[in-house]
Amino acid sequence: LKFKNSLMKACREFLDSKGFIEIQPPLFTNSACEGGSEVFEVKYFNTKAYLSQSGQLYSEAVIAGNPRVYVFAPSFRADPSRTPRHLTEFWQLEPEMAWFDFDMNLELQEQMVEYFCHYLAKHEADILKRFGRDPNELLAIKAPFHRMTYNEAIEILQKQGVKIKWGDGIGLDEEKILVAKNTQPVFLINLPKEIRAFYMKINPKDPKTVLDGDLLAPEGIGEIIGGSERVSDYDELVRRLKEQNLNPEDYTWFLELRKYGSVPHAGFGMGAERVCRWLLKLDSVRDAIPFPRNINRLAP
Repeated sequence: LKFKNSLMKACREFLDSKGFIEIQPPLFTNSACEGGSEVFEVKYFNTKAYLSQSGQLYSEAVIAGNPRVYVFAPSFRADPSRTPRHLTEFWQLEPEMAWFDFDMNLELQEQMVEYFCHYLAKHEADILKRFGRDPNELLAIKAPFHRMTYNEAIEILQKQGVKIKWGDGIGLDEEKILVAKNTQPVFLINLPKEIRAFYMKINPKDPKTVLDGDLLAPEGIGEIIGGSERVSDYDELVRRLKEQNLNPEDYTWFLELRKYGSVPHAGFGMGAERVCRWLLKLDSVRDAIPFPRNINRLAP
């Protein structure tokens, strides 16, 4: 608990120094952000609502007034996974930035990771040592991080004998292979648009992919941050919604943010428990939260 508190203190210090303000979006929402199959549906008076998967859509509205904002709040995913990196309720840090493109987004992420790693090495050395982590290992984390395209990743995995084809998702087992020789985090970028969220901007250099990136931590931890440049064009956003069989009417207010003009913008989400698991060498994200929630645990 103390370590996670220090982690978030470091993140807030970093973002505050970059001109960000913290905002509080609602946790009740009428639409899904990441995918309709992973939302918790709840009764909301005479209609239905969902527990928020992400504050991102609301942050995209707020950046019209303040260009740099972030949210630190619980996210809810109705994902029946039993892996050591999934929770149904977890805490997520989500910065959103107007006038940021894809590369600027990645640069901010790696700068923040370097900042909190060095901060924790200096301020929480005793805790790190207690969990078997040499603080000097965190001081060695330095931006920039290597960027690996999805195309490159598929080639590497196929050469390693993994049965995977272009268009398939990359899970934890594959991520472990991709970063097996790395001591620094690695960006996996430009994934296929069919397996990514509707709000991610198409990659102009390769329209089959999007301008997104997952930051993979070493030591078998896998993804700790996911982000992208957002679609800022109204017609493109409507088209992307329809491609993923989502109803544009459920996103009317979100579409209106683009209807009369928008600006380039980008953002990302970082799972606090996943970062703690990585830095403290924990067996599971369940060890990084006092009252974990997963598919078979609702108490205490």
